[in-house]
Amino acid sequence: MKQTNMDSIGLSQRFITESALYSGLYVGRVISQYKDLYRVVTEDGELAAEISGKLRFDAKTLSDFPAVGDFVMLDRNEDAFGNAIIHHVLTRKSAFVRKAAGTSNNEQVVASNIDTVFICMSLNSDFNLRRVERYLGIAWDSGAVPVIVLTKADLCGDDLSRRLPEIEKIACGVDVLVTSSLAEDGYKPVLNYLAHGRTIAFIGSSGVGKSTLINRLIGRDALKVREIGSDDRGRHTTTSRELIALPGGGIVIDTPGMREIGIESADLARAFADIDELSAGCRFRDCTHTREPNCAVQKAVHDGFLSPERLANYLKLKKEKKYEGLNSRQIETEKITAMFAEVGGIKNARKLAKAKMCRENPVPRGKKQGRDYR
Repeated sequence: MKQTNMDSIGLSQRFITESALYSGLYVGRVISQYKDLYRVVTEDGELAAEISGKLRFDAKTLSDFPAVGDFVMLDRNEDAFGNAIIHHVLTRKSAFVRKAAGTSNNEQVVASNIDTVFICMSLNSDFNLRRVERYLGIAWDSGAVPVIVLTKADLCGDDLSRRLPEIEKIACGVDVLVTSSLAEDGYKPVLNYLAHGRTIAFIGSSGVGKSTLINRLIGRDALKVREIGSDDRGRHTTTSRELIALPGGGIVIDTPGMREIGIESADLARAFADIDELSAGCRFRDCTHTREPNCAVQKAVHDGFLSPERLANYLKLKKEKKYEGLNSRQIETEKITAMFAEVGGIKNARKLAKAKMCRENPVPRGKKQGRDYR
């Protein structure tokens, strides 16, 4: 069986220390998943694995189950006598989650223990600043370090000089790389972020060139790549979850779930660090940056320091995050509560409405509702 250098696939001292708590078990890393079956790599090679009955019973949510990138504790490190059994998932240092299909609020981990996440956006008609802001919030919340990768620079023409400042304005200190799929060395800016034992991942909409970049890093066409259609829209290519070792050092996680992550897990304070910093100057601590007097954020918009589109997207994502995981009835309740918050709640709103109706339709003297005293 082929030996594996576990250090090269991300087994750092923190995981080694935690794994020592489970005597008699072996540490491995999940490299792929298909339904309830996992492919795990240990120092003695790869083997198939499934979770133990106790782990399944103790799991309170889907996020407690193993995911691609997880370090797990197994009952064996070779594939004799059937599948290995996964007994524990070691504490994740980062995780990307999404709402599981068919559930209202159950979160599922699609990839874990990622060091750097590349947020990919094409420089053709896919270019969308608001989408990058969304992905930045998700990336910061995961625990990984985001890097913005602008792909297909060859399709941008002279627009690059205009679009780069736009991106850098919303990046808030995040590195911005420019790549090209046509140039032989067009992917090289990404290489500076690869290192022995480091795990990277790519997120972004379909057709922006994620699979092309990964194939360049691997050195062969390991992933399917489909041409962009005549409508300039991308096509989904990744259909399975897997962890791939790179020949130059490092590991890349490629999973279709990374493109379906919702805003339920987002760090908007870091993605919109400029707005967060401005809000410290607002008159009210709980300022919504909409109608309050002496709002520093609204003043920045008025003075041209902050674009109204960026503020609008921030407010939109904040509202989306607030309602994520609620069913339709709960969302409606939240909306009604917010609607009447300024008048002291819905009960007070009813009293005010009743008082207004009485003022506008006074009962004539000598009469009471429902009775005639003539």
